[in-house]
Amino acid sequence: MMGSVLGHVIRFLYGHCFNSTITKDSETLRPQIISGPALGVSALAQDLFYFEITSQVPEGLGNHVVSSNNARAYCYRSQKRYRKLLEAWKQAKSPPKTREEAARLVILTLKKNRQADVEGLLAFYGLPLPHALIQLSTEIHTSWPEGVQFELHTLPVHAKAVGDGDGMTVYVSTADPRESGSIPSAVLLAAAQRSKARAGKDYTTADALHLKITDSGYRVINHQNQEILARKYRLRLMGIDAPEMSMPYGDEAKEELVNLVQGKCLRVLVYGEDKYGRTIGDVYCNGIFVQEEMLKKGFAWHHKVYDKRPEFAAWEKEAQAKQVGLWASPNPEKPWEWKQNNKREDS
Repeated sequence: MMGSVLGHVIRFLYGHCFNSTITKDSETLRPQIISGPALGVSALAQDLFYFEITSQVPEGLGNHVVSSNNARAYCYRSQKRYRKLLEAWKQAKSPPKTREEAARLVILTLKKNRQADVEGLLAFYGLPLPHALIQLSTEIHTSWPEGVQFELHTLPVHAKAVGDGDGMTVYVSTADPRESGSIPSAVLLAAAQRSKARAGKDYTTADALHLKITDSGYRVINHQNQEILARKYRLRLMGIDAPEMSMPYGDEAKEELVNLVQGKCLRVLVYGEDKYGRTIGDVYCNGIFVQEEMLKKGFAWHHKVYDKRPEFAAWEKEAQAKQVGLWASPNPEKPWEWKQNNKREDS
C-alpha cells in the first residue's frame, strides 16, 4: 500500500515554495503520525523536522497565515518563521509536550511577527490562542494519586506482551503529546525511509530499518490498517507482586492479567522507574483498576514495602478470607522470599 510510515503522506507544499535543490524523492520522506486529541503538537514537531531536511513549509498554511499577497514574499516569511521555530524547539531544555507548551513556544519565538500571523499559525495546528493560555494554565490533575508524575495511554495490548502477573510491554503512539516532541531524529528518519522502502517493495531494506527503530525503543505497529510509530515501555504494576512463573499460581496469575488487558488500550498513571528501567504505574483498563482485580482474585500479594495504600491491604485480606487464587494454599510462598531463596541456591 502506497503511503508513509504512519499512513498517507500529509500536507505537502506544492509549487513555488519548494526549495529548488529538493528532489522528488524527498517528498516521500514526510510521515504522518496518527493522532488523538492533541494532533497539533505532533504535527508541529513533524513539520519542523521535515523543514530541517527539505526547507518546505506545510501546504495549506497560507489559508491561516497571509501576511503578503506576493507569493515569493509569503514563501520567504514562512520559511523564516519555521527556521526560528526549529531553532527554538531544538534549544528548549524539554521539547513541548502539551498544547499549552507548544503555543507558548510559538508565541514567544514569533513575538515580533504580526499578531494575526502568529494566531493563524496557532490555529493551523489547533493550538490555543494567547487569551486561552490563562485558562489552560489553571488546569490541574486532581484525580491523580499522590506521587503520580504523568499519564500514558497505550495502544491495544497483545497477549504475548504480558510477561507474568505483574508486568508487560506496552506501546504508546508518538502522536501522544508527551511523545511527539522527543522522538529521536534518527528514529523519525528511519521510519520515513522504511515507508519509502516498503512502497518500493524493498522489504529487505524495510526490515533492516525497522530493526534500527526497534533497537532504539520504538516500533511501527499496524493498527486498524494504519501504521503507527510507537514508543515501547516495559511496565511494572505498582504495589503488587505476582507469583513468579516457576512458582505455583504463576501461570494462573499471568493468564488473569492477559484476560484483563488483551486487545485493550490502557490508562497508566506513572510513578517513575525501578532499578531495572521499568515504568512503574497504576493500570486502568475500561475503567477497571487492574491491581485491584489481581489482588481481589488472589493472584498477587500487596507489596507493602513499596506501597502503603490501605485499600491494597484490604483487597488482599478480602481474597485471603475467601481463599481464592493462591490463598487456596495454606501457606503460599511470597515471591520476594522465593527469589531470595532461589538466589542463595544458585550461588
